[in-house]
Amino acid sequence: MRAIAVQYVLAGFTQDTGFRIFTFERVADDWARTAFSVSADLALARKHGIRVQELPLLCRGVLERHSESDDQRAFTFTEGDMTIHSTLVTAALEAQKRKSPRKRFAAAGAESASPVQPA
Repeated sequence: MRAIAVQYVLAGFTQDTGFRIFTFERVADDWARTAFSVSADLALARKHGIRVQELPLLCRGVLERHSESDDQRAFTFTEGDMTIHSTLVTAALEAQKRKSPRKRFAAAGAESASPVQPA
């Protein structure tokens, strides 16, 4: 019989004075559910260029990095976590720019590529 990996499922969120608090449920091998929360400072997220839509997945990552045997149930997506994320994203974008530079067409080439033929 194959064991099921522990999963964290987003259960919802609340807003509290500039913080978004995400609630997750850890689903264990025996299907038992345990509630966890991760708070994120929205002003710090904006400062580091993190979109609100990215926060649930990033906050789930905070839970996945902690030990299952830990009794802690409330966590914070810290500015340090945000800095690491934004640094990794910037590095990936720079690598992508170096990997595939955009090709530029000359003005004459662009005119001949036009699908509309002169009458």
